[in-house]
Amino acid sequence: MDRIDIQIEMPEVGYKELTDKSAGEPSSVIRARVNAARKIQRERFRSDGIFMNSQMHSAQIKKYCSPGPESEALLRDAFKQLHLSARAYLRILKVARTIADIEGSEAIRPEHYAEAIQYRNLDGNSAH
Repeated sequence: MDRIDIQIEMPEVGYKELTDKSAGEPSSVIRARVNAARKIQRERFRSDGIFMNSQMHSAQIKKYCSPGPESEALLRDAFKQLHLSARAYLRILKVARTIADIEGSEAIRPEHYAEAIQYRNLDGNSAH
C-alpha cells in the first residue's frame, strides 16, 4: 500500500446523499484549479527535466518540499503513530506540495502536510 500516493476509505453513501439536489462545485472550476497547479509545476521544474510533483526524486523533494519546524513535528508524529515507511513519508511530502499548488500557495503550510497525512490513513489502519 505504501506505493499508492492517496489512500482514502470511503464510507457507504446513504440515500439522502444520493438524492441531494444541492449543486456541488462545477467540474470547470475544479479543472481550472488543476490546470493552474500543472502550470505552476511545469514552471517549477523547467530546469529539472521533469514536469510534475509525482516525478520528483529525493534531491528535488528536499529542494521543493522541506517542512518547517511545525510541519516537521506533525510529520514526525504521523510517522510514529501510523508506522509509515520511508516511501510513504516521501509520498506525503509530494502530495502536500501538490495540495499547496492546487491552492496557489508557494509555501507548503502545516495544513497541507496534515491533509496529505490524512490521505495515508489506510497505512495506519493496516498497521494495526
